[in-house]
Amino acid sequence: MTFESLPSDFFHLEASLSPVELDKLMELRTYLETEIKPVINDHWDRAEFPKALVKGLADTKLIGMAWPETEPFPTTAVFRGWVALELARIDASVATYVGVQNGLAMGSLGVCGSDEQRAYWLPKMHTGEIVGSFGLTEPLSGSDSAQGLRTTATRDGDEWILNGSKRWIGNATWSDICVVWAKDTADGQVKGFIVPTNTPGYVATKIERKQSLRIVQNADITLTDVRVPEANRLQKANSFADTATVLRLTRAEVAWAAVGIAVGAYEAALAYAKERIQFGKPIASHQMVQDLLVKSLGNITSSLSLVLETSRMQDAGKMKDEHAALAKAVATARMRESVAWCREILGGNGIVLDYDVARFFADAEAIYSYEGTREMNTLIVGRAITGHAAFV
Repeated sequence: MTFESLPSDFFHLEASLSPVELDKLMELRTYLETEIKPVINDHWDRAEFPKALVKGLADTKLIGMAWPETEPFPTTAVFRGWVALELARIDASVATYVGVQNGLAMGSLGVCGSDEQRAYWLPKMHTGEIVGSFGLTEPLSGSDSAQGLRTTATRDGDEWILNGSKRWIGNATWSDICVVWAKDTADGQVKGFIVPTNTPGYVATKIERKQSLRIVQNADITLTDVRVPEANRLQKANSFADTATVLRLTRAEVAWAAVGIAVGAYEAALAYAKERIQFGKPIASHQMVQDLLVKSLGNITSSLSLVLETSRMQDAGKMKDEHAALAKAVATARMRESVAWCREILGGNGIVLDYDVARFFADAEAIYSYEGTREMNTLIVGRAITGHAAFV
């Protein structure tokens, strides 16, 4: 299979990938364009996740890439970033499903699980046999999760009793397990728990009427005297600092996904501009349309360079919180600009699902806010460069 760079990769940055990585990326691109792209708008319209595609996504072998138990070949953070971009370029909701399964749920096990927990759970999640979700955000605690977590965990012999609630939990209406983060009533530290979703007292209710990431099945979760065995406590999660390690790794990939959304909107707008005839010629020949296209491409190119360097630092073990935070804050802000310009190119057709841009435009709003708002990521970077925390 011959690899072809995306037209939006204006400086051919993909060329730095290895031959095996390029082959796998092309294999993924082909699967996404042939199996997912033709059906995704209908699923978005109905606010339904295409569960039949879970096996196909698992068969790409690109879920669980970061862990020795499930990696198809030795991968890099750079390659995993390109995968996130390819997924989001077709659909942000599919990218979010993979991000929750691959990054947050499997990431929690990969970073904080014992060897036994990793050996048991990761292979099952890698094949799609088990779908995971990640329960951190709460109705009254989002950006202040480090201090404001209200869900509690109380030790009772060889079990833990969980009580509390979670909100905006992706995959949670149909996942098999949820990694729930709760505050230990004994020492006040945040700990993680693998909770099978059929456990008595665990209830997930779908959040309705969403106008962004409609395909993602976000849920409100209530936990009422949910009993979890000590064997299901993440053995290496002893404080919120361990939770933050998981978020640091996934935040960089969310930045890549933001670039992918901008790429998807740009490609759709460029194709439309070449085909749409007004005043006897394609609108792509109009100066103002070219201006919007070039500004969008400029955002994509600069953001791609930023996330690429961030992942290179991650591979070198040099990435810090502030680096991932800057990548996420900047890439999502530039994404938001770009999808708006692309929608503008389509005029009235820009709000119709049939032309794809409307979906990218709506979904960008969720990506802009989740896994750290622009404001919170700005404060993380601000603290790093000034030495002063301005969170409160």
